Amino acid sequence: MTEKDVSRLSPVEKLKTESRFLRGTIAEELVNDLPNFDSGSVQILKHHGMYQQDDRDKRMANREKGIKDKAYMMMLRTRIPGGKLTSEQMLAEIELCDELGDSTLRLTTRQAIQLHGIFKDDLKQTIRRINDVQLSTLGACGDVNRNVMCCPAPYRSKIYDDIQLLADQISEHFLPRTTAYHELWLKGLENGEKELVGGGRQGHEIEPLYGSTYLPRKFKTAIGLTYDNCIDIYTNDLGFLAVVQDDEIVGYNILVGGGMGITPAKKTTFPGLAKKLAFARPDEVIAIGEAIVKVQRDFGSRADRKHARMRYLINQWGMDRFKNQVADYYGAALRDPHAEDVSGFNDHMGWDEQGDGKWFYGLNVENGRVWDNDRFQLKSAIREICETLQPEIRLTSHQSLIFAQIKEEDRGKLTNILTKYKVKLSEDYSTVRRWSMACVAWPTCGLAITESERALPVMMDQFESELAKIGLSSEEFTVRMTGCPNGCARPYNPDIGLVGKAKNRYTIYLGGRLLGNRLGFIYKDLVQFEDLVPELMNVMTLFKANRLDGETLGDYCDRIGKEPLLEQVEDLRSVD
Repeated sequence: MTEKDVSRLSPVEKLKTESRFLRGTIAEELVNDLPNFDSGSVQILKHHGMYQQDDRDKRMANREKGIKDKAYMMMLRTRIPGGKLTSEQMLAEIELCDELGDSTLRLTTRQAIQLHGIFKDDLKQTIRRINDVQLSTLGACGDVNRNVMCCPAPYRSKIYDDIQLLADQISEHFLPRTTAYHELWLKGLENGEKELVGGGRQGHEIEPLYGSTYLPRKFKTAIGLTYDNCIDIYTNDLGFLAVVQDDEIVGYNILVGGGMGITPAKKTTFPGLAKKLAFARPDEVIAIGEAIVKVQRDFGSRADRKHARMRYLINQWGMDRFKNQVADYYGAALRDPHAEDVSGFNDHMGWDEQGDGKWFYGLNVENGRVWDNDRFQLKSAIREICETLQPEIRLTSHQSLIFAQIKEEDRGKLTNILTKYKVKLSEDYSTVRRWSMACVAWPTCGLAITESERALPVMMDQFESELAKIGLSSEEFTVRMTGCPNGCARPYNPDIGLVGKAKNRYTIYLGGRLLGNRLGFIYKDLVQFEDLVPELMNVMTLFKANRLDGETLGDYCDRIGKEPLLEQVEDLRSVD
Protein backbone atom coordinates (compact mmCIF):
# COMPACT_ATOMS: atom_id res chain seq x y z
CA MET A 1 0.00 0.00 0.00
CA THR A 2 1.49 3.35 -1.07
CA GLU A 3 1.56 6.53 1.02
CA LYS A 4 -1.11 7.93 -1.29
CA ASP A 5 -3.32 4.89 -0.68
CA VAL A 6 -2.89 5.24 3.09
CA SER A 7 -3.84 8.91 2.99
CA ARG A 8 -7.16 7.98 1.43
CA LEU A 9 -8.12 5.48 4.11
CA SER A 10 -10.91 6.24 6.54
CA PRO A 11 -9.86 6.46 10.21
CA VAL A 12 -11.26 2.97 10.89
CA GLU A 13 -9.22 1.52 8.04
CA LYS A 14 -6.05 2.98 9.53
CA LEU A 15 -6.96 1.49 12.91
CA LYS A 16 -7.43 -1.95 11.42
CA THR A 17 -4.18 -1.70 9.47
CA GLU A 18 -2.24 -0.81 12.62
CA SER A 19 -4.11 -3.21 14.94
CA ARG A 20 -1.68 -6.13 14.47
CA PHE A 21 -4.48 -8.40 13.38
CA LEU A 22 -7.15 -7.17 15.79
CA ARG A 23 -4.95 -6.77 18.87
CA GLY A 24 -4.51 -3.01 19.07
CA THR A 25 -4.13 -1.86 22.67
CA ILE A 26 -6.96 -4.01 24.00
CA ALA A 27 -4.73 -6.07 26.33
CA GLU A 28 -3.33 -2.95 27.98
CA GLU A 29 -6.74 -1.35 28.35
CA LEU A 30 -8.24 -4.45 29.92
CA VAL A 31 -6.03 -3.97 32.97
CA ASN A 32 -6.29 -0.20 33.44
CA ASP A 33 -8.69 1.43 35.91
CA LEU A 34 -11.02 3.02 33.36
CA PRO A 35 -14.59 1.74 32.90
CA ASN A 36 -14.32 2.06 29.12
CA PHE A 37 -12.07 1.48 26.12
CA ASP A 38 -10.73 4.29 23.96
CA SER A 39 -12.35 5.08 20.62
CA GLY A 40 -9.76 3.15 18.61
CA SER A 41 -10.14 -0.04 20.60
CA VAL A 42 -13.92 0.26 20.36
CA GLN A 43 -13.64 -0.21 16.59
CA ILE A 44 -11.30 -3.21 16.86
CA LEU A 45 -13.40 -4.83 19.60
CA LYS A 46 -16.32 -5.14 17.19
CA HIS A 47 -14.43 -7.91 15.39
CA HIS A 48 -14.28 -9.76 18.71
CA GLY A 49 -18.08 -9.61 18.92
CA MET A 50 -18.80 -6.62 21.12
CA TYR A 51 -19.91 -3.00 21.13
CA GLN A 52 -19.19 -0.45 23.81
CA GLN A 53 -22.45 1.18 24.84
CA ASP A 54 -23.76 3.84 27.17
CA ASP A 55 -27.02 3.23 29.04
CA ARG A 56 -28.69 6.57 28.46
CA ASP A 57 -31.43 5.86 30.99
CA LYS A 58 -28.79 5.39 33.68
CA ARG A 59 -26.81 8.36 32.42
CA MET A 60 -29.81 10.64 32.82
CA ALA A 61 -30.47 9.29 36.31
CA ASN A 62 -26.81 9.79 37.21
CA ARG A 63 -26.87 13.38 36.04
CA GLU A 64 -29.73 14.09 38.40
CA LYS A 65 -27.36 12.94 41.14
CA GLY A 66 -24.59 15.18 39.85
CA ILE A 67 -22.64 12.35 38.13
CA LYS A 68 -21.62 13.47 34.65
CA ASP A 69 -19.83 10.35 33.41
CA LYS A 70 -21.43 8.06 30.85
CA ALA A 71 -22.85 4.75 32.09
CA TYR A 72 -20.45 2.55 30.13
CA MET A 73 -21.13 -1.12 29.48
CA MET A 74 -20.55 -3.68 26.75
CA MET A 75 -22.92 -5.58 24.51
CA LEU A 76 -21.68 -9.06 23.58
CA ARG A 77 -23.11 -10.87 20.57
CA THR A 78 -22.78 -14.64 20.23
CA ARG A 79 -22.32 -15.91 16.69
CA ILE A 80 -24.74 -18.82 16.11
CA PRO A 81 -24.74 -20.05 12.47
CA GLY A 82 -28.27 -20.83 11.38
CA GLY A 83 -29.51 -20.13 14.92
CA LYS A 84 -28.78 -23.69 16.13
CA LEU A 85 -28.28 -24.14 19.88
CA THR A 86 -28.38 -26.88 22.47
CA SER A 87 -30.33 -26.52 25.68
CA GLU A 88 -27.00 -26.42 27.54
CA GLN A 89 -25.87 -23.47 25.46
CA MET A 90 -29.13 -21.58 25.96
CA LEU A 91 -28.93 -22.16 29.71
CA ALA A 92 -25.37 -20.82 29.71
CA GLU A 93 -26.51 -17.62 28.00
CA ILE A 94 -29.36 -17.22 30.50
CA GLU A 95 -26.98 -17.69 33.42
CA LEU A 96 -24.62 -15.06 32.00
CA CYS A 97 -27.36 -12.49 31.50
CA ASP A 98 -28.43 -13.00 35.12
CA GLU A 99 -24.98 -13.10 36.72
CA LEU A 100 -23.02 -10.59 34.62
CA GLY A 101 -25.52 -8.79 32.37
CA ASP A 102 -28.69 -6.77 32.77
CA SER A 103 -30.89 -9.90 33.28
CA THR A 104 -32.24 -9.74 29.73
CA LEU A 105 -31.33 -11.74 26.63
CA ARG A 106 -31.99 -10.37 23.17
CA LEU A 107 -32.67 -12.72 20.27
CA THR A 108 -31.53 -10.82 17.19
CA THR A 109 -32.86 -10.41 13.67
CA ARG A 110 -29.84 -12.43 12.45
CA GLN A 111 -30.42 -15.52 14.62
CA ALA A 112 -27.82 -14.54 17.21
CA ILE A 113 -27.98 -13.74 20.94
CA GLN A 114 -27.00 -10.47 22.58
CA LEU A 115 -25.99 -9.93 26.20
CA HIS A 116 -26.29 -6.35 27.40
CA GLY A 117 -24.93 -4.60 30.47
CA ILE A 118 -21.60 -6.44 30.68
CA PHE A 119 -18.97 -4.39 32.50
CA LYS A 120 -15.47 -4.14 31.13
CA ASP A 121 -13.99 -6.04 34.09
CA ASP A 122 -16.32 -8.99 33.38
CA LEU A 123 -15.56 -9.34 29.67
CA LYS A 124 -12.96 -12.08 29.94
CA GLN A 125 -15.10 -14.20 32.23
CA THR A 126 -18.14 -13.77 29.98
CA ILE A 127 -16.33 -14.66 26.76
CA ARG A 128 -14.60 -17.64 28.33
CA ARG A 129 -17.90 -19.02 29.60
CA ILE A 130 -19.50 -18.58 26.17
CA ASN A 131 -16.60 -20.51 24.62
CA ASP A 132 -16.84 -23.17 27.35
CA VAL A 133 -20.13 -24.30 25.79
CA GLN A 134 -18.67 -24.38 22.27
CA LEU A 135 -19.98 -20.98 21.19
CA SER A 136 -18.06 -17.86 20.23
CA THR A 137 -18.40 -14.12 19.77
CA LEU A 138 -15.61 -13.93 17.17
CA GLY A 139 -16.89 -12.47 13.92
CA ALA A 140 -20.34 -11.66 15.27
CA CYS A 141 -19.64 -7.97 14.57
CA GLY A 142 -16.99 -5.99 12.72
CA ASP A 143 -15.78 -5.77 9.12
CA VAL A 144 -15.97 -9.49 8.40
CA ASN A 145 -18.59 -11.99 7.35
CA ARG A 146 -21.05 -11.97 10.25
CA ASN A 147 -23.46 -14.58 11.56
CA VAL A 148 -24.58 -16.78 8.66
CA MET A 149 -28.36 -16.99 8.52
CA CYS A 150 -30.27 -20.06 7.42
CA CYS A 151 -33.84 -21.35 7.62
CA PRO A 152 -33.94 -22.82 11.16
CA ALA A 153 -36.87 -25.19 10.67
CA PRO A 154 -35.88 -28.59 12.15
CA TYR A 155 -37.62 -30.72 9.54
CA ARG A 156 -35.87 -34.07 9.19
CA SER A 157 -35.11 -33.98 5.49
CA LYS A 158 -31.99 -33.88 3.34
CA ILE A 159 -32.91 -30.42 2.02
CA TYR A 160 -32.90 -28.82 5.46
CA ASP A 161 -29.88 -30.84 6.56
CA ASP A 162 -27.96 -29.64 3.50
CA ILE A 163 -28.66 -25.93 3.90
CA GLN A 164 -27.97 -26.00 7.64
CA LEU A 165 -24.68 -27.83 7.04
CA LEU A 166 -23.78 -25.24 4.41
CA ALA A 167 -24.41 -22.46 6.95
CA ASP A 168 -21.88 -24.10 9.29
CA GLN A 169 -19.37 -24.56 6.49
CA ILE A 170 -19.62 -20.97 5.26
CA SER A 171 -19.40 -19.61 8.79
CA GLU A 172 -16.21 -21.58 9.44
CA HIS A 173 -14.70 -20.80 6.04
CA PHE A 174 -15.11 -17.03 6.46
CA LEU A 175 -13.97 -16.78 10.10
CA PRO A 176 -10.97 -14.55 10.90
CA ARG A 177 -7.82 -16.66 11.44
CA THR A 178 -5.91 -14.28 13.73
CA THR A 179 -5.01 -15.75 17.10
CA ALA A 180 -5.75 -12.41 18.78
CA TYR A 181 -9.16 -13.59 20.01
CA HIS A 182 -7.68 -16.63 21.72
CA GLU A 183 -4.79 -14.65 23.18
CA LEU A 184 -6.91 -11.86 24.61
CA TRP A 185 -9.93 -13.72 25.93
CA LEU A 186 -9.19 -17.42 26.28
CA LYS A 187 -5.54 -17.88 27.11
CA GLY A 188 -3.70 -14.58 27.25
CA LEU A 189 -0.07 -13.78 26.56
CA GLU A 190 1.00 -14.39 30.15
CA ASN A 191 2.12 -17.89 29.12
CA GLY A 192 4.73 -16.43 26.81
CA GLU A 193 2.97 -17.20 23.53
CA LYS A 194 4.60 -15.55 20.57
CA GLU A 195 2.40 -12.96 18.86
CA LEU A 196 1.82 -13.49 15.16
CA VAL A 197 2.44 -10.04 13.74
CA GLY A 198 4.10 -10.82 10.43
CA GLY A 199 2.02 -11.76 7.49
CA GLY A 200 3.64 -11.44 4.07
CA ARG A 201 1.81 -9.48 1.41
CA GLN A 202 -0.80 -7.42 3.25
CA GLY A 203 -0.99 -10.05 5.97
CA HIS A 204 -2.42 -12.86 3.85
CA GLU A 205 -0.18 -15.46 5.47
CA ILE A 206 -2.02 -14.92 8.79
CA GLU A 207 -5.40 -13.93 7.34
CA PRO A 208 -5.56 -15.80 4.01
CA LEU A 209 -8.93 -14.34 3.12
CA TYR A 210 -9.05 -10.97 4.87
CA GLY A 211 -5.46 -9.76 5.01
CA SER A 212 -4.46 -7.17 7.59
CA THR A 213 -7.26 -4.73 6.72
CA TYR A 214 -10.19 -7.20 6.74
CA LEU A 215 -13.24 -6.07 4.72
CA PRO A 216 -14.20 -2.46 4.00
CA ARG A 217 -17.43 -2.91 5.97
CA LYS A 218 -19.66 -5.52 7.58
CA PHE A 219 -20.71 -8.39 5.32
CA LYS A 220 -23.87 -10.46 5.75
CA THR A 221 -24.65 -13.89 4.31
CA ALA A 222 -27.82 -15.98 4.28
CA ILE A 223 -29.04 -19.32 2.90
CA GLY A 224 -32.70 -19.72 2.03
CA LEU A 225 -35.35 -21.69 0.22
CA THR A 226 -37.52 -20.44 -2.63
CA TYR A 227 -40.72 -21.65 -0.94
CA ASP A 228 -39.73 -20.29 2.48
CA ASN A 229 -37.85 -16.99 2.57
CA CYS A 230 -38.02 -16.83 6.36
CA ILE A 231 -34.47 -15.38 6.59
CA ASP A 232 -35.15 -12.39 4.29
CA ILE A 233 -32.44 -13.41 1.84
CA TYR A 234 -32.65 -10.29 -0.35
CA THR A 235 -31.45 -8.03 2.46
CA ASN A 236 -28.01 -9.69 2.59
CA ASP A 237 -24.72 -8.86 0.88
CA LEU A 238 -24.53 -12.48 -0.22
CA GLY A 239 -27.37 -14.95 -0.49
CA PHE A 240 -27.57 -18.60 -1.54
CA LEU A 241 -31.12 -19.47 -2.62
CA ALA A 242 -31.53 -23.23 -2.89
CA VAL A 243 -33.08 -24.53 -6.10
CA VAL A 244 -34.92 -27.77 -5.36
CA GLN A 245 -35.93 -30.39 -7.90
CA ASP A 246 -37.40 -33.80 -6.98
CA ASP A 247 -36.72 -33.21 -3.27
CA GLU A 248 -33.04 -32.51 -3.86
CA ILE A 249 -31.00 -29.31 -3.99
CA VAL A 250 -29.56 -29.14 -7.49
CA GLY A 251 -27.82 -25.83 -6.89
CA TYR A 252 -28.16 -22.30 -5.62
CA ASN A 253 -29.01 -18.96 -7.12
CA ILE A 254 -26.32 -16.61 -5.81
CA LEU A 255 -27.65 -13.17 -4.85
CA VAL A 256 -25.43 -10.17 -4.18
CA GLY A 257 -25.70 -6.58 -2.97
CA GLY A 258 -28.45 -6.42 -0.35
CA GLY A 259 -28.25 -4.13 2.68
CA MET A 260 -30.55 -1.95 4.75
CA GLY A 261 -28.66 0.94 6.36
CA ILE A 262 -28.82 4.51 5.10
CA THR A 263 -27.53 7.89 6.27
CA PRO A 264 -30.28 10.49 5.75
CA ALA A 265 -27.80 13.38 5.72
CA LYS A 266 -25.96 11.70 2.86
CA LYS A 267 -28.40 11.51 -0.03
CA THR A 268 -26.16 9.13 -1.98
CA THR A 269 -26.83 6.33 0.53
CA PHE A 270 -29.75 3.99 0.01
CA PRO A 271 -31.18 0.62 1.09
CA GLY A 272 -30.90 -2.10 -1.49
CA LEU A 273 -32.10 -5.59 -2.24
CA ALA A 274 -29.75 -8.22 -3.61
CA LYS A 275 -29.69 -9.08 -7.29
CA LYS A 276 -29.24 -12.45 -8.96
CA LEU A 277 -25.63 -13.02 -9.99
CA ALA A 278 -25.34 -16.64 -11.03
CA PHE A 279 -26.40 -20.24 -10.51
CA ALA A 280 -23.92 -22.63 -8.90
CA ARG A 281 -23.85 -26.33 -8.13
CA PRO A 282 -23.65 -27.22 -4.42
CA ASP A 283 -19.95 -28.08 -4.70
CA GLU A 284 -19.17 -24.65 -6.18
CA VAL A 285 -20.91 -22.26 -3.82
CA ILE A 286 -18.19 -21.79 -1.20
CA ALA A 287 -15.49 -21.10 -3.80
CA ILE A 288 -17.71 -18.62 -5.65
CA GLY A 289 -18.70 -17.05 -2.33
CA GLU A 290 -15.03 -16.62 -1.48
CA ALA A 291 -14.42 -14.93 -4.85
CA ILE A 292 -17.28 -12.50 -4.12
CA VAL A 293 -15.84 -11.67 -0.70
CA LYS A 294 -12.41 -11.09 -2.25
CA VAL A 295 -13.84 -8.72 -4.84
CA GLN A 296 -15.50 -6.71 -2.09
CA ARG A 297 -12.25 -6.85 -0.07
CA ASP A 298 -10.16 -5.49 -2.92
CA PHE A 299 -12.53 -3.01 -4.54
CA GLY A 300 -15.03 -1.90 -1.88
CA SER A 301 -14.55 1.68 -0.67
CA ARG A 302 -12.06 2.10 2.16
CA ALA A 303 -12.26 5.88 2.08
CA ASP A 304 -15.93 6.36 3.01
CA ARG A 305 -17.58 3.85 5.34
CA LYS A 306 -21.01 5.15 4.41
CA HIS A 307 -20.40 3.83 0.90
CA ALA A 308 -18.39 0.76 1.84
CA ARG A 309 -21.05 -1.98 1.66
CA MET A 310 -20.95 -4.16 -1.43
CA ARG A 311 -24.16 -2.75 -2.90
CA TYR A 312 -22.39 0.55 -3.56
CA LEU A 313 -19.62 -1.21 -5.47
CA ILE A 314 -22.20 -3.05 -7.58
CA ASN A 315 -24.13 0.18 -8.12
CA GLN A 316 -20.93 1.91 -9.26
CA TRP A 317 -19.73 -0.88 -11.53
CA GLY A 318 -22.93 -2.47 -12.76
CA MET A 319 -23.66 -6.19 -12.56
CA ASP A 320 -21.80 -7.15 -15.74
CA ARG A 321 -18.47 -5.77 -14.56
CA PHE A 322 -19.00 -7.16 -11.06
CA LYS A 323 -19.83 -10.63 -12.44
CA ASN A 324 -16.77 -10.58 -14.71
CA GLN A 325 -14.52 -9.68 -11.78
CA VAL A 326 -15.99 -12.46 -9.62
CA ALA A 327 -15.47 -14.93 -12.49
CA ASP A 328 -11.88 -13.78 -12.83
CA TYR A 329 -11.23 -14.37 -9.12
CA TYR A 330 -13.08 -17.70 -9.24
CA GLY A 331 -11.16 -18.82 -12.31
CA ALA A 332 -14.10 -19.84 -14.48
CA ALA A 333 -17.17 -18.38 -16.14
CA LEU A 334 -20.32 -18.12 -14.06
CA ARG A 335 -23.62 -19.64 -15.16
CA ASP A 336 -26.70 -17.50 -15.65
CA PRO A 337 -29.13 -17.48 -12.70
CA HIS A 338 -31.89 -20.09 -12.51
CA ALA A 339 -35.47 -18.90 -13.07
CA GLU A 340 -36.49 -19.97 -9.54
CA ASP A 341 -37.22 -17.20 -7.04
CA VAL A 342 -38.80 -16.71 -3.63
CA SER A 343 -42.47 -17.63 -3.48
CA GLY A 344 -43.35 -18.25 0.17
CA PHE A 345 -42.65 -17.28 3.79
CA ASN A 346 -43.18 -19.31 6.98
CA ASP A 347 -42.35 -17.96 10.43
CA HIS A 348 -42.47 -21.52 11.87
CA MET A 349 -44.49 -20.49 14.92
CA GLY A 350 -46.72 -22.95 16.76
CA TRP A 351 -46.66 -26.75 16.58
CA ASP A 352 -45.39 -28.69 13.56
CA GLU A 353 -44.20 -32.23 12.89
CA GLN A 354 -40.52 -32.71 12.15
CA GLY A 355 -40.99 -35.75 9.96
CA ASP A 356 -39.40 -38.26 12.33
CA GLY A 357 -42.23 -38.74 14.81
CA LYS A 358 -41.19 -35.77 16.91
CA TRP A 359 -42.48 -32.20 17.02
CA PHE A 360 -41.22 -28.67 17.24
CA TYR A 361 -42.85 -25.61 18.74
CA GLY A 362 -42.16 -22.10 17.51
CA LEU A 363 -42.54 -19.62 20.37
CA ASN A 364 -43.18 -16.03 19.36
CA VAL A 365 -40.90 -13.72 21.37
CA GLU A 366 -42.05 -10.14 21.03
CA ASN A 367 -39.11 -8.11 19.68
CA GLY A 368 -36.71 -10.82 20.81
CA ARG A 369 -36.65 -9.76 24.46
CA VAL A 370 -36.21 -12.71 26.84
CA TRP A 371 -36.89 -11.50 30.38
CA ASP A 372 -39.03 -11.92 33.48
CA ASN A 373 -41.38 -9.19 34.67
CA ASP A 374 -44.52 -8.88 36.76
CA ARG A 375 -46.74 -9.92 33.82
CA PHE A 376 -44.88 -12.99 32.53
CA GLN A 377 -41.63 -14.88 33.19
CA LEU A 378 -40.37 -15.89 29.76
CA LYS A 379 -36.76 -16.39 30.85
CA SER A 380 -37.82 -18.72 33.69
CA ALA A 381 -40.04 -20.68 31.33
CA ILE A 382 -37.24 -21.21 28.81
CA ARG A 383 -34.90 -22.22 31.63
CA GLU A 384 -37.32 -24.88 32.92
CA ILE A 385 -38.03 -26.23 29.44
CA CYS A 386 -34.30 -26.53 28.72
CA GLU A 387 -33.63 -28.20 32.07
CA THR A 388 -36.51 -30.69 31.97
CA LEU A 389 -37.14 -31.46 28.28
CA GLN A 390 -33.68 -30.63 26.90
CA PRO A 391 -34.88 -29.71 23.40
CA GLU A 392 -32.76 -28.49 20.55
CA ILE A 393 -33.10 -24.71 20.20
CA ARG A 394 -33.38 -22.83 16.92
CA LEU A 395 -33.47 -19.03 16.67
CA THR A 396 -35.47 -17.39 13.89
CA SER A 397 -34.81 -14.23 11.91
CA HIS A 398 -37.95 -12.74 13.46
CA GLN A 399 -36.36 -12.72 16.92
CA SER A 400 -38.24 -15.80 18.09
CA LEU A 401 -37.20 -19.33 19.00
CA ILE A 402 -38.08 -22.93 18.24
CA PHE A 403 -38.06 -25.84 20.68
CA ALA A 404 -37.19 -28.91 18.58
CA GLN A 405 -37.03 -32.68 19.11
CA ILE A 406 -40.13 -32.70 21.33
CA LYS A 407 -41.66 -36.11 21.93
CA GLU A 408 -45.40 -36.51 21.41
CA GLU A 409 -45.90 -37.20 25.11
CA ASP A 410 -43.99 -34.02 26.06
CA ARG A 411 -46.04 -31.55 24.03
CA GLY A 412 -48.44 -30.95 26.90
CA LYS A 413 -45.55 -30.56 29.33
CA LEU A 414 -44.04 -27.79 27.21
CA THR A 415 -47.24 -25.79 26.89
CA ASN A 416 -47.98 -26.31 30.60
CA ILE A 417 -44.61 -24.79 31.51
CA LEU A 418 -45.26 -21.79 29.30
CA THR A 419 -48.71 -21.36 30.80
CA LYS A 420 -47.36 -21.71 34.36
CA TYR A 421 -45.10 -18.73 33.76
CA LYS A 422 -47.88 -16.76 32.04
CA VAL A 423 -46.10 -16.80 28.68
CA LYS A 424 -48.49 -16.13 25.82
CA LEU A 425 -48.59 -18.99 23.32
CA SER A 426 -47.84 -18.21 19.69
CA GLU A 427 -51.37 -19.09 18.63
CA ASP A 428 -52.74 -16.46 21.02
CA TYR A 429 -50.87 -13.58 19.39
CA SER A 430 -52.66 -11.34 16.93
CA THR A 431 -51.45 -11.67 13.37
CA VAL A 432 -50.13 -8.11 13.23
CA ARG A 433 -48.14 -8.47 16.44
CA ARG A 434 -46.78 -11.88 15.45
CA TRP A 435 -45.48 -10.48 12.17
CA SER A 436 -43.89 -7.41 13.76
CA MET A 437 -40.39 -6.79 15.07
CA ALA A 438 -38.22 -3.99 16.40
CA CYS A 439 -34.54 -3.35 17.05
CA VAL A 440 -33.18 -2.75 20.56
CA ALA A 441 -32.65 1.02 20.08
CA TRP A 442 -32.92 3.28 23.13
CA PRO A 443 -31.38 3.31 25.73
CA THR A 444 -28.39 1.08 24.93
CA CYS A 445 -27.73 1.46 21.20
CA GLY A 446 -25.52 4.46 20.57
CA LEU A 447 -27.05 5.02 17.13
CA ALA A 448 -30.66 5.12 18.31
CA ILE A 449 -32.46 8.40 17.73
CA THR A 450 -35.70 7.29 19.31
CA GLU A 451 -37.45 4.29 20.88
CA SER A 452 -38.17 1.05 19.07
CA GLU A 453 -38.20 -2.15 21.17
CA ARG A 454 -40.03 -0.39 24.02
CA ALA A 455 -42.30 1.60 21.71
CA LEU A 456 -43.61 -1.00 19.26
CA PRO A 457 -45.59 -3.05 21.84
CA VAL A 458 -47.35 0.15 22.95
CA MET A 459 -48.22 0.96 19.36
CA MET A 460 -49.38 -2.61 18.76
CA ASP A 461 -51.89 -2.41 21.62
CA GLN A 462 -53.64 0.42 19.78
CA PHE A 463 -53.13 -0.98 16.27
CA GLU A 464 -54.63 -4.36 17.20
CA SER A 465 -57.74 -2.70 18.59
CA GLU A 466 -58.27 -0.48 15.55
CA LEU A 467 -57.72 -3.33 13.08
CA ALA A 468 -60.35 -5.41 14.91
CA LYS A 469 -62.88 -2.61 14.50
CA ILE A 470 -62.63 -2.76 10.69
CA GLY A 471 -62.40 -6.55 10.48
CA LEU A 472 -58.73 -6.90 9.54
CA SER A 473 -57.48 -8.74 12.63
CA SER A 474 -56.43 -11.81 10.64
CA GLU A 475 -54.78 -9.93 7.77
CA GLU A 476 -51.13 -10.97 7.28
CA PHE A 477 -48.66 -8.14 6.83
CA THR A 478 -45.32 -7.16 8.29
CA VAL A 479 -44.58 -4.18 10.55
CA ARG A 480 -40.98 -3.40 11.46
CA MET A 481 -39.68 -0.52 13.57
CA THR A 482 -36.15 0.77 14.06
CA GLY A 483 -34.81 3.53 16.28
CA CYS A 484 -32.61 4.93 13.51
CA PRO A 485 -32.12 4.63 9.72
CA ASN A 486 -29.43 1.93 10.09
CA GLY A 487 -32.28 -0.54 9.67
CA CYS A 488 -31.28 -3.45 11.93
CA ALA A 489 -34.88 -4.74 11.96
CA ARG A 490 -35.01 -4.56 8.13
CA PRO A 491 -37.67 -1.80 7.85
CA TYR A 492 -37.24 -0.96 4.17
CA ASN A 493 -38.79 -4.06 2.59
CA PRO A 494 -41.85 -5.03 4.74
CA ASP A 495 -45.46 -3.98 4.15
CA ILE A 496 -45.01 -1.26 6.80
CA GLY A 497 -41.66 0.12 7.92
CA LEU A 498 -41.27 2.66 10.74
CA VAL A 499 -37.84 4.29 10.95
CA GLY A 500 -36.77 6.63 13.75
CA LYS A 501 -35.84 9.98 12.23
CA ALA A 502 -35.93 12.45 15.16
CA LYS A 503 -36.95 12.36 18.79
CA ASN A 504 -40.38 10.67 18.96
CA ARG A 505 -40.74 10.99 15.16
CA TYR A 506 -40.68 8.29 12.49
CA THR A 507 -40.63 7.90 8.73
CA ILE A 508 -43.42 5.63 7.45
CA TYR A 509 -42.49 3.30 4.59
CA LEU A 510 -45.19 1.41 2.68
CA GLY A 511 -45.28 -0.98 -0.25
CA GLY A 512 -42.76 -3.66 0.64
CA ARG A 513 -43.97 -7.20 1.04
CA LEU A 514 -43.84 -10.29 3.22
CA LEU A 515 -41.70 -12.11 0.64
CA GLY A 516 -38.98 -9.49 1.17
CA ASN A 517 -38.16 -8.96 -2.50
CA ARG A 518 -39.47 -5.41 -2.92
CA LEU A 519 -38.49 -2.15 -1.26
CA GLY A 520 -41.12 0.17 0.15
CA PHE A 521 -41.45 3.88 -0.53
CA ILE A 522 -41.48 6.81 1.88
CA TYR A 523 -45.13 7.53 2.55
CA LYS A 524 -44.76 10.19 5.25
CA ASP A 525 -41.80 11.64 7.08
CA LEU A 526 -41.36 12.88 10.65
CA VAL A 527 -44.63 11.47 11.98
CA GLN A 528 -45.14 11.77 15.73
CA PHE A 529 -45.29 8.42 17.53
CA GLU A 530 -48.83 9.03 18.77
CA ASP A 531 -49.94 9.72 15.18
CA LEU A 532 -48.56 6.51 13.67
CA VAL A 533 -51.65 4.35 14.22
CA PRO A 534 -54.14 7.01 12.99
CA GLU A 535 -52.03 7.51 9.85
CA LEU A 536 -51.81 3.78 9.22
CA MET A 537 -55.49 3.20 9.88
CA ASN A 538 -56.39 5.62 7.09
CA VAL A 539 -54.36 3.44 4.74
CA MET A 540 -55.87 0.24 6.17
CA THR A 541 -59.38 1.59 5.65
CA LEU A 542 -58.65 2.33 1.99
CA PHE A 543 -56.98 -1.05 1.60
CA LYS A 544 -60.04 -2.89 2.89
CA ALA A 545 -62.38 -0.95 0.63
CA ASN A 546 -60.34 -1.03 -2.58
CA ARG A 547 -58.09 -4.10 -2.57
CA LEU A 548 -58.19 -6.60 -5.40
CA ASP A 549 -58.99 -10.25 -4.71
CA GLY A 550 -56.10 -11.82 -2.80
CA GLU A 551 -54.11 -8.59 -2.77
CA THR A 552 -51.81 -8.02 0.20
CA LEU A 553 -51.35 -4.69 1.95
CA GLY A 554 -47.90 -4.21 0.47
CA ASP A 555 -49.08 -5.09 -3.03
CA TYR A 556 -52.00 -2.69 -2.71
CA CYS A 557 -49.80 0.22 -1.63
CA ASP A 558 -47.29 -0.54 -4.37
CA ARG A 559 -50.06 -0.66 -6.99
CA ILE A 560 -51.68 2.60 -5.89
CA GLY A 561 -48.43 4.52 -5.31
CA LYS A 562 -47.52 7.30 -2.92
CA GLU A 563 -49.23 10.38 -4.36
CA PRO A 564 -52.59 8.75 -5.20
CA LEU A 565 -52.58 7.13 -1.76
CA LEU A 566 -52.00 10.49 -0.07
CA GLU A 567 -54.78 12.04 -2.13
CA GLN A 568 -57.22 9.28 -1.25
CA VAL A 569 -56.38 9.64 2.45
CA GLU A 570 -57.13 13.38 2.23
CA ASP A 571 -60.46 12.60 0.56
CA LEU A 572 -61.20 10.13 3.34
CA ARG A 573 -60.46 12.75 5.97
CA SER A 574 -62.71 15.30 4.28
CA VAL A 575 -65.59 12.82 4.38
CA ASP A 576 -64.98 12.22 8.10
